[in-house]
Amino acid sequence: MSGPGRQPVSSTAAAIGVKIRLRRQQRGMSAAETARRAGLSKATLSQLEAGKGNPTIDTLDAIAIALGIPLADLLAREADTGPIYRPGTPAAPGEVSRELLRRISSGNSLEIWRLRVPPETELAGVPHATGTTEHLLVSSGHVTAGPVDAPQELNPGDMLAFAGDAPHFYRTGGDSADITVVLASPVNP
Repeated sequence: MSGPGRQPVSSTAAAIGVKIRLRRQQRGMSAAETARRAGLSKATLSQLEAGKGNPTIDTLDAIAIALGIPLADLLAREADTGPIYRPGTPAAPGEVSRELLRRISSGNSLEIWRLRVPPETELAGVPHATGTTEHLLVSSGHVTAGPVDAPQELNPGDMLAFAGDAPHFYRTGGDSADITVVLASPVNP
């Protein structure tokens, strides 16, 4: 929650804070001991674990060393367990707009498809290889899509990511839909 003089908590800071606390607790270390080993105050460590603040790479590196873990363990995003929906956002007229919709980690094979679905059409999605994540970005039209047990209404500009290795579908109403589909499948070593 943000108020006067407070910065909003970012999802990245919150995720890092959760990881710091989890790794500290897994090692049976107190916050005071972890802070001492990292050369931080206990209050600073508590703020970071709460997802508040903006730690430098040096600070995160000191915490990782204190915990005996690689720095990447604090920075890496975990695989998402459920559908992720990002509603489209309007762009200011005459201005270039960039927004990160989704970061796909390395170790994946990526395929980008364009899917055009005529009006009043339902298409069953064939389940892909185990671990595949399907990302839909609606360019035009309206579509109901996603896992059969958790479909989402999507409008132009909306993005949805879901487990592509489970049954899923795409359904249009009175208009056709133009959808960019990105399949991220794990690469087997």
